Order: sequence, then C-alpha cells, then structure tokens
Amino acid sequence: MQGSTILFVSALVVGLAVFGHVASANENGLARTPPMGWRSWNLYGANVNQDLIEKIMDGMVSKKRSVDGVPTSLCDLGYCDVGLDDNWQKCGKYGPDGLSYHDEDGNPIVNTDRFANMKDMTDHAHKIGLTSGWYGNNCICSDGKTADKKFYEGDVKALREFGFDSFKLDGCGAQTDMQLWDDVIKASGKPVLVENCHWGSKVPFKPNATWCPWNLYRTSGDVRARYSSVVGNLQTAINYAAQNLSTPGCWAYPDMLEVGCFSTPFSGDTGLTVPETRSHFGSWAIVSSPLTLSHDVNNDTVQDAVWPLIANKEVIAVNQAYFGFSGGAFKASSNTVQLDAINWAAVTRNMTKEQQQATGPTTVADAQYLYKPMSWDGTSAAVLLMNHANTTADLTVKWSDVPGLKCQESTWCFATGQLCPYVRDIWNHKDLGTFVDSYTAKDVAAHDAVFLMVTP
Repeated sequence: MQGSTILFVSALVVGLAVFGHVASANENGLARTPPMGWRSWNLYGANVNQDLIEKIMDGMVSKKRSVDGVPTSLCDLGYCDVGLDDNWQKCGKYGPDGLSYHDEDGNPIVNTDRFANMKDMTDHAHKIGLTSGWYGNNCICSDGKTADKKFYEGDVKALREFGFDSFKLDGCGAQTDMQLWDDVIKASGKPVLVENCHWGSKVPFKPNATWCPWNLYRTSGDVRARYSSVVGNLQTAINYAAQNLSTPGCWAYPDMLEVGCFSTPFSGDTGLTVPETRSHFGSWAIVSSPLTLSHDVNNDTVQDAVWPLIANKEVIAVNQAYFGFSGGAFKASSNTVQLDAINWAAVTRNMTKEQQQATGPTTVADAQYLYKPMSWDGTSAAVLLMNHANTTADLTVKWSDVPGLKCQESTWCFATGQLCPYVRDIWNHKDLGTFVDSYTAKDVAAHDAVFLMVTP
C-alpha cells in the first residue's frame, strides 16, 4: 500500500477484475477451497513445545460442543490442519560458516528439549484424522547463509521424514526462492500445501496471471490483536482480489485469525471486542481468506465465547464457495475515521518504533461494503456491511450497487418462481424477508458488521 491512507477498491475496478486475468494456481491439486486450520504464533509466539501442539490437536477433534444439536469438532467443520510456527529449531553457531540452525550438509537442527520426536507428533495428528504443518525460513535465529539448494533439499528431506503435510515459509532467512522451494518439494514426492509468508512486500513473492508456486500467500505484515490491524490487513487482500489474484489453489491471505486471542505475547495488542471479533471473522470469510485459528481451543471459557462464530456453517459456506471471484469491496462512505497512528498492515519484522510510526496512520472510510458472488448466474450474493466508525450507525446497501447481482428489484424471478431479492441474516440464521431496492441495517454497533445472504 502506498501512503498513509488505506484506499478502497471501487465497484468498477472489482467488476473489471472478475473478467480480467486469473492467477494461475499451484498445480499440486491442493487448496481448491480456502484452507482451514490452526497455527501457534498469534497466541503462543515462541512459547511452543510438542506437548502443547499435541494437546491442541486433541482439542481440534473434541466433540464437546454441538452444531444444530449434533456433537461437532472443529475438524468436522473443516479446521483440520494444525501447524507449528517458529521456535522449533535449536539456535546456535554450526560449522565454520556459523550457520544458525542448519548443519553444513543442509539439514535443520531441531531443539529436542522442546520437540523430542517430530514424527511422533505428526503421527498423532494423522491418527486422529488431522494433517500437520511445519514452518521454514525461520525468523528466530534466522539463517542468512542458506541460499544454496542443499539447504532447501535438507529442509524438504526433514519435512518428509517428520511426516508434515503443509509448510509455512517465512521471509526472514536466505531461503527466499519460492520457485526453487516448489521445484524441490515436487521432486521429493507427494504434494505439500505451501504458505508463502513474505508479508506482501516484495515483488518476487507476489503471484501474477501465470505464476503462483504456492497455495496461499500473505498480503500484509503480521496481523495484531487490534481492530486497526485487522482492517488494515483486510484491505491488502482486497487489493489482490481486485486483480483476480486470489483464486482456487492460490489464495490471498491477510494472515491468521485473532479470534479468541484475548491475551497475546506481543506488546501493544489491545485485544478485540465481541463486535470487532465478528467483523474480523466475517471479513476474512467473505474475501475467501484461509481461516487459520490461533486461540487456545482447550480453554472452555474462550472456546464457548467464540464457538457460535467459528462454528457458523453458513458463514463457513460463504468462505468455501467460489463463483469466479474471491470477494472484495464494492462501496465505501465518503467520511473517514482514523483507527490508529500506525498502519500495521505495512509493518514488517524488526522495524523500530520510529519506522512503525512512519507507516501510519490507519485511516479508512467509516463504512465499507463487501460482497462475494454465490452463484454463477448472478442471482445470489453474500454482502457484509462493516461499520468502522467509533459510534453506532445505520448502514444501507442498494442492490443495484452490488456488482453482478441481477436480482435488484422487487420483481418476480422467473428462474425460481420467487420474489426477489430475499435477504437472510447469516450471523443469526434468520430470514429477514423481501426488500425492494435496498436494505438498511439499523444501529450497527461500532466496529461491528452485518452479514447478509441475498437470493431469489
């Protein structure tokens, strides 16, 4: 993003994107829908070990809670990949080159005090019906001397021996050749789901219409547990969607979810309110972002609080659908609000406080409207009305403003024999009825969002 103000995508640009170039997906056959799972960083940071990860795995398949009266686990809902993040490695100085966590032959060195047996951990995941994710090109004690192909091959060899199914590749070390990663992974055997975590800041790590050797890719700096960060990161994903660069097998990813991360190891995180958490999850869902949980799934208090949100099958269905466009913004108010003195979406690791301040502020329109087509014929769409203001507001959506939506007036829809458009509140699983020309949501709380399904 350029400048201090986050720009909104116009309906015209979004409409053109739908008929423009489409990113060429990774040909490994994975992530045909946005991946769903869990990773450790947002809540636990560097405080990870094998026992913690295995207990999280158990929590992902627990059926302590229900959906529609049926005992249901997070994996039943689609959250089936549990990923390890940074700090599995044993930091040191190895060999004459002073490598940080690799030996001279290119092999990664595991901190066995934290992870006594990686293979046992992945075996545990597979035994209970999960997949397991690893993490490379690490940021803690990053290895700046590992650009040689032998280090890529050493990491992929270890990934295979340990039995991991997905691989998050960060941007801190010297192993930044994403095409080489793809070549080495594919030459080694079965497909691996790959996350390109290069913060959306460098051209070699951005997809184009013919090149995407990964399955999901970061569009921004790290998300923080504060509303300004959530909104800022969201805009970066919208920008990629406007170019139609978020497609099956190659999804734009504004980072993991902060849902349920009420206390984090990162200074300055304020946590999200209930309305902010709802806006966060809804906006990630409607732009087809991968849904990666990070909270303690074994904490009953937290899990009870977020369960109605993360287990909402109607919202998940919007996230997992694809009808030619991954979802984006189509309208914004003319009024703006400053959410923060820092533009967190542009912040990268190791920035000083002064450098962080230089990225800001986070200034956005006080109301933003997002949509996603939910049919090939233009008769259905999901619409998210977001109130970024610090006070309650009425939000109105005109059907004629929603790109591609054919069902715009109170007319008889011959294809279905029904009156349209018909509106449903999918947060609350409640039919609202038929609305002529537009719908107005009254008294939307500050930083909250209304999630609608518009159909014949």
